[in-house]
Amino acid sequence: MNSVESIISTYLPRIEKNLTELTPAAHLSDERLVAACRYSLLNGGKRLRPILVYLTGELFNAHQDDLNRISSAIECIHSYSLVHDDLPAMDDDELRRGRPTCHIAFDEATAILVGDALQCLAFETITECEFIGTSTNNQLKIVNTLAHASGLVGMCGGQALDIDATNRAISLEQLERVHKLKTGALLKSAITMGALAGNATNTEISALARYAESIGLAFQVQDDILDIEGDTQTLGKPQGSDLEANKATYPALLGLQGAKDKAHDLVNQAIAALSEIDADTGRLKAIAEYIIARDH
Repeated sequence: MNSVESIISTYLPRIEKNLTELTPAAHLSDERLVAACRYSLLNGGKRLRPILVYLTGELFNAHQDDLNRISSAIECIHSYSLVHDDLPAMDDDELRRGRPTCHIAFDEATAILVGDALQCLAFETITECEFIGTSTNNQLKIVNTLAHASGLVGMCGGQALDIDATNRAISLEQLERVHKLKTGALLKSAITMGALAGNATNTEISALARYAESIGLAFQVQDDILDIEGDTQTLGKPQGSDLEANKATYPALLGLQGAKDKAHDLVNQAIAALSEIDADTGRLKAIAEYIIARDH
């Protein structure tokens, strides 16, 4: 079945189990820091990035143990980014997935250390042993892919551009650059790493990259739409927070209907890219369609 509900129900228990096993016993570190790491890493969510690792890797018969490590690593990076994004110096949010953000539930210093620790844990997870289903060279490429997507020319760079764009007018091209880095880079890395684990060809990886870039932007466009049309209880974070912070958004630049049209166009581009893959990409298509149908 290719319904998103069935896809999530297939992978979510495995992802949660893997993440639970990653977090260290409290006696090995500061108990408060470990508790805060667990609080942030095991706080639910759609787990879209690790799911994309599995869906892409399985297209090319990647080894499940390798995919387990990659999917856990990328969720560590994603969780760390959310903890830091919520900090008072960044987005200053008090709710994340319906619960108090890490710096509210614990304190600001602990939240900073949680982000640092989860980032390190990600790279420990994908380097502590050799992969089974692919070469050491491909494993190194996977490490590089995750680091590249997380840093200056990826997620962190995108966050910096996003902060710089607050309270000033920017163009649609500039806004797309923000989100290609802030949101899209990590989504793209999930797909690329899954493909590398399955020894996909450069041609296949290129087509998947175009799919990933399109759904990455569509994801952010939909987030901007939900900030206007959603409600706090469903979103799990304050509705209208982007508007209140005077952030550049797609509805602000294109109008609400224009933003919705753009999201649909991006999903169509993603599906077109999948047609170049000689495999059953139905589940990836379902994920693309889900991105603009979701309500949180």
